[in-house]
Amino acid sequence: MGLVTAALIEEEQRILIAQRGRSKRFGRQWEFPGGKIMQGETPEACLRREIEEELNLKVRVEELFCTVHHQYPDFFIELMAFWCTIVGGSLELEEHEQVQWVTVPEMKKYDFVEADLDIIAALSNNWHKTKD
Repeated sequence: MGLVTAALIEEEQRILIAQRGRSKRFGRQWEFPGGKIMQGETPEACLRREIEEELNLKVRVEELFCTVHHQYPDFFIELMAFWCTIVGGSLELEEHEQVQWVTVPEMKKYDFVEADLDIIAALSNNWHKTKD
């Protein structure tokens, strides 16, 4: 599969998570929204495009939080998670079943796709850090 991005959109100490559509691979599991980087596209441009397509939100991509390398049984991904800030649009679900704003400790209650579990672990270790 290759290079993939994930948006960590935080507001009021909660991060936006999204439940994948039923008909998609890993359907009904939770994830940080994002998607595959197209040829010639930067990770930041990918995130802006994917979040607008999937959630009708415009985001400013801030700093890279972490990069995860994950081997699924039949493909490998390099997942880059970036902090993002909403700068426009109104939340509309185009591909997901639902979204939730959750704290990092609450994330353990959700069934996340495997690759995102490493992001959650990194968030748990760094949650004391206050973002500006």
